[in-house]
Amino acid sequence: QVQLVESGGGLVQPGGSLRISCTGSGFTFRYYATMWYRQAPGNERELVARILSSGTIEYADSVKGRFTIIRDDAKNTVYLQMNSLKPEDTGVYYCNSAVDSDYWAQGTQVTVSS
Repeated sequence: QVQLVESGGGLVQPGGSLRISCTGSGFTFRYYATMWYRQAPGNERELVARILSSGTIEYADSVKGRFTIIRDDAKNTVYLQMNSLKPEDTGVYYCNSAVDSDYWAQGTQVTVSS
């Protein structure tokens, strides 16, 4: 049974950093593409970053140079390290795995505000 648990969100000031985590169970992250999405109030869910099973990484233009997606195979966890945060980065962040792309967990709230 596939399960994802996101954690690590919170309130951070503009320019600050935050690392959010996605821990998986019932499958192994490294065999599937893993994505981080975010959804701001009133907006559609958007893809932020993706790491393929090969290790190839892709980022949305809006976060390139600021966000880093990291996969820890030993912990079966995928992180999103977010630096130089901006108010427009505010939203609920979700991870998603290609093992079951229809499965969405509860997400973790990230709020960037002074």
